[in-house]
Amino acid sequence: MKLTELIRMAMRTVTGSPLRTFLTMLGVIIGVGSVVTLVAIGQGTTERIAKQYESLGANTIVVNILGTGRATQLDYAELMKFEQLPEIDTIAPTVTKAGSNVKYATEQESYTVIGTNDRYRAITKTELASGRFLSASDLEFRQNVAVLGSKVSEKFFGSADPVGEELNIDGIVFTIIGVLKEKGSNMSGTSVDGSVIVPLETARRQFKLGNIRTTYLEATSKEDIAAAKQTMTQYLTYKFKSTSGFMLVNQDELIAARTAATDTLTSQLVSVACISLVVGGIGIMNIMLVTVSERTREIGIRKSIGAKRRNILLQFLFESIVISGLGGLIGLVLGVALSLALPYLQPGQATSISVKISLYAFLFSVLVGIVFGIYPANKASRLRPIDALRFD
Repeated sequence: MKLTELIRMAMRTVTGSPLRTFLTMLGVIIGVGSVVTLVAIGQGTTERIAKQYESLGANTIVVNILGTGRATQLDYAELMKFEQLPEIDTIAPTVTKAGSNVKYATEQESYTVIGTNDRYRAITKTELASGRFLSASDLEFRQNVAVLGSKVSEKFFGSADPVGEELNIDGIVFTIIGVLKEKGSNMSGTSVDGSVIVPLETARRQFKLGNIRTTYLEATSKEDIAAAKQTMTQYLTYKFKSTSGFMLVNQDELIAARTAATDTLTSQLVSVACISLVVGGIGIMNIMLVTVSERTREIGIRKSIGAKRRNILLQFLFESIVISGLGGLIGLVLGVALSLALPYLQPGQATSISVKISLYAFLFSVLVGIVFGIYPANKASRLRPIDALRFD
């Protein structure tokens, strides 16, 4: 029996009862669609992390202070002395205040205030849209000047250039000196787009902010990262008399940890989705056993007029393959469609469709049809013609 004839017969049979066929392949549809969508979400998240990685230089080290109290205070002047070391190129200590009330004219909104120095823009690879960034004199004289993130500027000024305008932050007037280009979140989770950047000591004095909690360091080169980390670790251990009050991570470690966590979660979710494929296979086997029972007399007639056991086996096996293959194809289309629509349905969610994984998911659905279709097909092929013809 030719392959085309087998496929044509299988298609005629499965389309004869469309509702039953659809319900049979539903588990396969859900399984394949889930695998495609979940992998797309996982890969999209990984790519987004990689882009966030690029928002800070490859030589950047982030120092986070974990403890509280005077024993964990960092002195700005002490930190800046480390720029004199050959392994450390640039340092940008920061303090932040989330939920600050920012007001211009009659409009107001809550944004994050970042207090830092003039090195911050270079370390975070942030570009100016207009005006200038903080300068050494702004820091020295504790000027009430501010650089706006792109979202803050758009909120209050639209497309107009706000440089020279005055902004009220928690009741304190700041002069706008610059606007940053759109950037997105960095690896520490801070988004400069929705932030207002002011001189470090101005932020600490005006907003009653406490210790420096986060410091960005840029090593002189990739090879100097380990030496820079060791230097800062020794300094902080000596200063805090402990190694538990701080954490140092460079961008390679951050992206590796976040990617590993994302990959693990994606693998677990895909494993759960594969269960749907197995359940779908069991459903296919069940309905094929029912089909064999319903068509016993047909099998007996075909065998009595010369059909071989192999012909009967292939006929029912192909019906199972067609059901699972169609289910896999529908699931593939739905999964791709959902992956493309998800960024629009849920802004901020990145997706990236994997052609290879999508193909594997479809082929696995076909394999499910083969594995779970063998038993019913074999059962049909082993029926004796005389017994099949007697079946009522």
